[in-house]
Amino acid sequence: MEGASPDGLLLLGAILLLGLSGLPGLFAGKGGSGGERLAAALACAASAAGLVPAVRVLFFGARLRMELPSPLPGGPVLLAADPLSALFLLPVFLVPALGAVYGLGYWPESGHVRDGRKLRFFLGLLAASMAAVLIARSGVAFLVAWEVMALAAFFAATTEDRQPAVREAGWIYLVATHVGTLGLFGMTALLRNTTGSFFWESREAGLAMNGTASVVFLLALVGFGAKAGLFPFHFWLPGAHAAAPSHVSAVMSGVMLKVGIYGILRITSLYGAPPAWWGGLLLVLGVASALYGAALAAAQNDLKRLLAYSSIENVGIVSIGIGVALLGRAAARPEWVVLGLGGALLHVLFHSLFKPLLFLGAGAVIHGTGTREMDLMGGLLRKMPKTAAAFAVGCAAVVALPPLNGFFSEFVIYLGLLRAFSGPGEALLAGFAAPALALAGGVALAAFVKLFGTVFLGNGRSEKADHAHEPGLAMRVPILALAAACLAAGISSPFLGPGLDAAIRTWAQRDAGGAANGLSRLPALTAVAPLSTVATLGAVFLGLIALVTAVMALLLRRQTSSRGPTWDCGYARPTARMQYTGSSFGEWIALRLTPRTATAPLEERLPEGIFPRGARVSAAAPARDPILLRLLEPFAERWARRFHDLHALQEGRLTFYLVYVLGTVVALLAWSVLRGWFPLP
Repeated sequence: MEGASPDGLLLLGAILLLGLSGLPGLFAGKGGSGGERLAAALACAASAAGLVPAVRVLFFGARLRMELPSPLPGGPVLLAADPLSALFLLPVFLVPALGAVYGLGYWPESGHVRDGRKLRFFLGLLAASMAAVLIARSGVAFLVAWEVMALAAFFAATTEDRQPAVREAGWIYLVATHVGTLGLFGMTALLRNTTGSFFWESREAGLAMNGTASVVFLLALVGFGAKAGLFPFHFWLPGAHAAAPSHVSAVMSGVMLKVGIYGILRITSLYGAPPAWWGGLLLVLGVASALYGAALAAAQNDLKRLLAYSSIENVGIVSIGIGVALLGRAAARPEWVVLGLGGALLHVLFHSLFKPLLFLGAGAVIHGTGTREMDLMGGLLRKMPKTAAAFAVGCAAVVALPPLNGFFSEFVIYLGLLRAFSGPGEALLAGFAAPALALAGGVALAAFVKLFGTVFLGNGRSEKADHAHEPGLAMRVPILALAAACLAAGISSPFLGPGLDAAIRTWAQRDAGGAANGLSRLPALTAVAPLSTVATLGAVFLGLIALVTAVMALLLRRQTSSRGPTWDCGYARPTARMQYTGSSFGEWIALRLTPRTATAPLEERLPEGIFPRGARVSAAAPARDPILLRLLEPFAERWARRFHDLHALQEGRLTFYLVYVLGTVVALLAWSVLRGWFPLP
């Protein structure tokens, strides 16, 4: 093992331990708790071990580079960790460990004898393969780790494979991820042809910008964009996230989507100053993802599908930041690079906190009520006050309300957009991206107001809501830990500056080879973004909120309250049905900002007469994603019919197959002879 260091060995050991965390449980007795507790303990130990070298690389300048002998083609396996990969390793080692602890209460072995052990094994394998993808620097090893990650996510997401909807969502994900993998195979082959090696390293000035470079970028955009859920490659995401167990959804949304983002950054870092259209394309796709995800989130009645579409919106926000950074590299504007990529990386970290918090909180709600349909909930604030408080923190973070962490990352991206708007050419796209991002933020705010109000406020709309209850300690601890992290992360964001600066320099180092392009010296993120001032104001604001809350609680404790009838708005017998539902709250957005195929069709019976009875309005389950329903499924059906016409060639007779083989051999021989007579240029 060439170049091994203590940090490198510790990182490899953590990955191996994480991947094998669920293996002992496969041999444990069914229905017992020993295997699941051991898996959670091993996952937590691997997390603690893996965070140490990741933090050392990101904040203290450590470097990891190892070459391992391998039987795979392409020579030895190159493993390396730089600040860019180390930043993405942080959520990989944090979120799955919290998910493993959460699973002790959410998916216990005693209640899931059939699939509990399988779920724990593939969840650990998924986390380990994501870490392997982040440190793989040779194309073949990267593709192997990528495929393991894809298959592990498939088996973890389809844990409840007895349900037809789960199987359908799983197969759509599997097809989408392997179509993306085909693009990565082509990308890897072109990189091998360009560099003469499978190692993803290039000379100081970066790889040459030619026609092959643009093809590599487009293939990487398809392959990695499909994994990240970037529009229009997002169609697998809502179904897979909704069908998976909630702690698997937390890992997929909070971590796995970021691996796709990392892939785009890693490939673009190999080149020198890219053409401006690279950044413009990512900017446009990011805006489309943000608007599309936010609008369809507001139209959902399924709690987890709403969160899934919100993930598409947040991937769009990250892509907007990367687009600004690429425009900065093309135009030799270092402040664009720092603000765009700094905001994108900050949002990657913060999204890996608040989105797992929301999915784990949603799992607690589903665990307590037995349903994912928001219109059947309501009044859970009284039944589940701790979960509601943590969920409120996640909702405030995801819509970028200060002083939560989501506000700080979007603030930096807005600064980058405003700076880039002053530039020429493609940079003018930033001027259109800023109001589009603001519109997406406003729609996302409406979506999460709808979510929190429908689920936690008002009165219970069904018996399921009336029988809701708080989750156990194993589920509460990860939820509260992530809520506390969201509160602390935004205020402490200036302390992340050195690590973010190191990751930005790693990505733009190919441009920093000379002073001619203007990027030889990148400014620090805190020098171009007033994070310290904003964080101080946020801390003061948070302190005022805490003080006002404490004073109100003290005053209410000293007052005596009397109970009596409230104004019934003219109704003699108000019921839980006399309140807004999620369908009615989001009706305006659903009808005006989303395709008709994405909205839930209404079934209504309007009141008639002077004394009407039996009036009713309800929403059926919404259709599948419009891209999947209107474009991909008709395309697949059309080609399936065409290929079905070729079925006549498969007669099932051995003599026909021998003729096919003979004909193929003759054709190949003829081609070889013709190439000898007429050599191709």
